[in-house]
Amino acid sequence: EQAGSILGQAQPKPAMAAAVETAETVLVVDDSRLQRRILSSSLNRWGYHVIEAASGEEALEICCGAGPDLIVSDWMMPGMGGLEFCQRFRALRGDRYGYFILLTSKSDKIEVAQGLDVGADDFLTKPVNAVELRARIRAGQRVLDMERQLTEKNRLINDTLMRMDGDLVEAQRLQQSLVREPFRRYLGLDVSLMLRAAGRVGGDLIGAFRVSDDEVGVYAFDVSGHGVASALMAARLAAHFSGNSADQNIALRIAANGTVEMRDPSQVARHLNRMLLEEMETEHYLTLLLARVRPGDGRITLTQAGHPHPVLQRAGGEVTFIGAGGLPVGLIAGAEYTDIGVSVAPGDRLFLGSDGITECMNPAGAMLGEDGLTELLARNSRRGLAFFEALLWDLSNFAGDRDFDDDVSGVLLEF
Repeated sequence: EQAGSILGQAQPKPAMAAAVETAETVLVVDDSRLQRRILSSSLNRWGYHVIEAASGEEALEICCGAGPDLIVSDWMMPGMGGLEFCQRFRALRGDRYGYFILLTSKSDKIEVAQGLDVGADDFLTKPVNAVELRARIRAGQRVLDMERQLTEKNRLINDTLMRMDGDLVEAQRLQQSLVREPFRRYLGLDVSLMLRAAGRVGGDLIGAFRVSDDEVGVYAFDVSGHGVASALMAARLAAHFSGNSADQNIALRIAANGTVEMRDPSQVARHLNRMLLEEMETEHYLTLLLARVRPGDGRITLTQAGHPHPVLQRAGGEVTFIGAGGLPVGLIAGAEYTDIGVSVAPGDRLFLGSDGITECMNPAGAMLGEDGLTELLARNSRRGLAFFEALLWDLSNFAGDRDFDDDVSGVLLEF
């Protein structure tokens, strides 16, 4: 009766046979030799490559090799039954998917659910109808085709991501090269610089430039956002503060006596604000600290444009946050900026840090804040780059297992 059901089907027309020819391998598992031959005959006729197995153990051994694309397995077999075979088949397949059809006379919903739970994709009720068998096999083919397409797309995505990551590693090197000298010594002043991006690249940048024998310019800015766009914007802005000539550095000008001098930081901030809004086609803005430092007489003039407050640490250990906040640069047309005057003495330190420090979060979700920064400054009396090594160590301990959520940067001025 079964043979008549399957073998009695009309042969497919040549055009249809060509349409279903495939390189798919189908494993037929059944302890009945007649049942295997019936199924194999139809599958061979439809263009499939068929492998037969008389038991679950034999089938599992076959699957340990290259393995089939589709499996048609009986549920009830001596020894390893179809359910156990399906479960063990799923455990050894790895990333490659195989479509599994169970042959059963069972129709109870609980038993069907059990089959689905161990990994079966579809069911065929005995006696098997050839039309239904072919429809279920072709449905399995469609699933496998989609799985292969997805695998190929994932491979292409992974290849692209690997190439992009390589580019970002190179971009990271280039960005770090913008801070060519992390430690600089001027007459009466030591300047230490630290830049640590949260990802491969970031939007923070810090720097210092010599104006004259008794004047030094220092800047710290943080471009809005994260990643490549912010990093490119930061690099573009860094070019406007490079060099110590007035035609390279927007913070410098030629004085009436022909010497180079630094503009008032507030004037530079206003100019930069107009430049971002009128000349640069960008939606980014930035926070900025720009300072004109005269170590000889201990005078500092700085402007704060939305950047975290500078921290003045006196030689005796007293810590003071200075500045009034100010508006970010490139956010509001006509924004005004003011200069702040600070006097320092030998042994004093001025710290300019990004919000990645004060907004660093611990595992409980609490931020370091200004109180935490005050504690870290009081704890770390180390000089130069050793100070930043200690600061990063303390920040990492505070963050616990968390990575830094934002770029971390800072400038330390030691008089």
